Amino acid sequence: MRTDTGTTPDPAAAAAAATEAVLADMASGRHRAVVVDSPPGAGKSTLVARAAHELTAGGERPIIVAQTNNQVDDLVVRLARDHPGIVVGRLSATGYSPPPVLDALTNTTVGRTLADLAGCRIVVATAAKWATVRDATFGWAILDEAYQMRSDMLLQIVERFDRGLFVGDPGQLDPFTIVGTERWIGLPHDPTQNGVSVMLAHNQNIPVHRLPVSWRLPSSAAPTISRAFYPFTHFSAGTDDDARALEFRTAGFGRTDLDETLAQAFTTGWALHELRRRHVPRTDTETLQTAADLAGRLLHRGAVATCERHQGGRPLEPGDIAIGVAHRDQADLVRAALARTGNPGAPGVTVDTANRLQGREFEVVIVVHPLSGRRDATAFHLEAGRLCVLASRHRQACIVVAREGIADLLDSHPSTDPVHLSVRAKFPDGWEANQIMLDKLAQHRVAA
Repeated sequence: MRTDTGTTPDPAAAAAAATEAVLADMASGRHRAVVVDSPPGAGKSTLVARAAHELTAGGERPIIVAQTNNQVDDLVVRLARDHPGIVVGRLSATGYSPPPVLDALTNTTVGRTLADLAGCRIVVATAAKWATVRDATFGWAILDEAYQMRSDMLLQIVERFDRGLFVGDPGQLDPFTIVGTERWIGLPHDPTQNGVSVMLAHNQNIPVHRLPVSWRLPSSAAPTISRAFYPFTHFSAGTDDDARALEFRTAGFGRTDLDETLAQAFTTGWALHELRRRHVPRTDTETLQTAADLAGRLLHRGAVATCERHQGGRPLEPGDIAIGVAHRDQADLVRAALARTGNPGAPGVTVDTANRLQGREFEVVIVVHPLSGRRDATAFHLEAGRLCVLASRHRQACIVVAREGIADLLDSHPSTDPVHLSVRAKFPDGWEANQIMLDKLAQHRVAA
């Protein structure tokens, strides 16, 4: 029995009521914008598809704005499958090659210009692509992962639509930029703020809704993630304690520390695999190889997952497992380490940074803690959104690999981020969020 309970008496009813309230505000015609805050796995894509269908049924031709090509592809596939009677357009750049799953759909069209998609009832594209469109306006736009959109990008596309539904997760990573942002901090025209915050700051009486249930996170994880990263917008898990389980088909042998860590994760939903204390570079071979070995061990022992989708159990495949890291060079080294595990399926495990894992979902996630082995706690490595993404991708269990000493590091480096005039304090604070997560992980610690 997993120990950390976080469900509502009727999560389906709570989620349905929240969705109906969003759709009612959209249909009322009283608002130029509607905002929906969504915790991890709360059904953003489901809401986007439902809202798009409602708009088309009412005679609108909505556009959908996403932030990456992968997000656009996922949305097009979701819309086309959920609503086979609606032709969905994918507005893309010249060099775009659609994935096979999109090519196989009969009610989708890929076009380089809006003229190519004249027969489509819904048109989906990245924000960057919409910024190149200058000759069309639409009644409604649905902006997916809206908190990932910089305000300068929103400014470039806002004239393309009259009303907008902004859907996103406020607890995850802020919009990414490769240039220094110090010169704009605190200014009203700061282009690096997310589009939702800027839109709300300049428009009064915009309704803000919240999806109250995470259908991804298990009941073992939802209370901890909610407390650490969403302290003012509590959410609960959509499944109860007994709905999901992991078990092995073969007995353990050899590396007992790996087996003990996996057993802890399978039993409680969490595990901290703690290596001996040492200051190391971020490319620490031992830590990264351990993360790869845990994934290889999980596959080698034939893990089987039971859940509300597969009540009879389903063997985990490499694509059901992810290893999350903070830096791209770490990801490259983990991929090489997976090849050394000797498991033929290990190279199929997803390995990527938090930025690229954002929005994705897996059965088991292995996290290399951003603060592992460090001498200092920089703003990058303390970023609450980064740890939130890494710790909230799983449906069954999350395993954190780290060197001993993170608690002492946090105590020695309290948050020292500068306070800027005219800038609202960000909550949750990265230092506090890390402390909450570490307190939870300490209950599930396995010493290597």
